[in-house]
Amino acid sequence: MTGQQGWRVWWRKRRWYERNHRRLRRWRINRHAASGGFFVRYPVEGEVLEALDQGRLTIGEGTLLEPGCWLTLAPEARIEIGEGCFLNRNTMLAAHREIVIGDHVMFANGCFVGDADHRFDDPTIPITHQGFSSKGPVRIGSNCWFGVNCVVTSGVTIGERCVVGANSVVTGDLPAGTIAAGAPASVIKTV
Repeated sequence: MTGQQGWRVWWRKRRWYERNHRRLRRWRINRHAASGGFFVRYPVEGEVLEALDQGRLTIGEGTLLEPGCWLTLAPEARIEIGEGCFLNRNTMLAAHREIVIGDHVMFANGCFVGDADHRFDDPTIPITHQGFSSKGPVRIGSNCWFGVNCVVTSGVTIGERCVVGANSVVTGDLPAGTIAAGAPASVIKTV
């Protein structure tokens, strides 16, 4: 690549990666937020505006996205976030197919919810080119609370009124009204 071609490629990638920092995009995200009654504190990362424009991202009234939240969606994926939710700093939602979050769910700092895993089974292809595999959508019931740095993996359903302890990795379903912790998370007791 020549110097000028390299510069153009770099500039195009930079504009893509930093797209949500542009004033017009923030204004458009804020317009969605004002009409939906939710709140976004910047910076926010990912395909937020594209997904809002296409109806693939729905955010309920009274929900707050704190700075550093990252919502990323595959081209056909959907994320639904209920009313009155709180996504604290650096929470990430990564949807390959679908993530559904009920009302009044709280995520502490650094939580990750993803409905797919990176493939790594072909040693002849770089991991970054192998794509994803999924065990199914993620469904989180209403009134759940996730401590700092929790991870929820693909195919998991979490019932209503669950509490998940800090640094836990949820790899299987959790029944409603339970407290779980660990890696992998297991039920400790009922609420």
